[in-house]
Amino acid sequence: MHPSDTMQCVVGGIRYDVGKATLLASDEYWDGSNFERHGRNTFLYGTLAGRYFRVTLTQWQGERDALEPLSQEEAIELYESLPEQEVSFEEAFPGVEVIEA
Repeated sequence: MHPSDTMQCVVGGIRYDVGKATLLASDEYWDGSNFERHGRNTFLYGTLAGRYFRVTLTQWQGERDALEPLSQEEAIELYESLPEQEVSFEEAFPGVEVIEA
């Protein structure tokens, strides 16, 4: 289960387009049988304009696939919670300072 490159949505006059965005992280993981996590998968995308959005795909009857814009803070929180990170934190969030522990 992976978002279609044609999936897009206009929210607040801004077009969020999977085909033009970069996949930053997801919970898509091949377990030997399938990619699904309990019938749902979450994908975090970033755009060249510095915007972020989440795509949630579902196989559950009565639920719909969704695309939701996120603030940078929400995107960072989601990125940190997703197990499959496609790019480094610095690539995903340029200009965000990382402090050493």
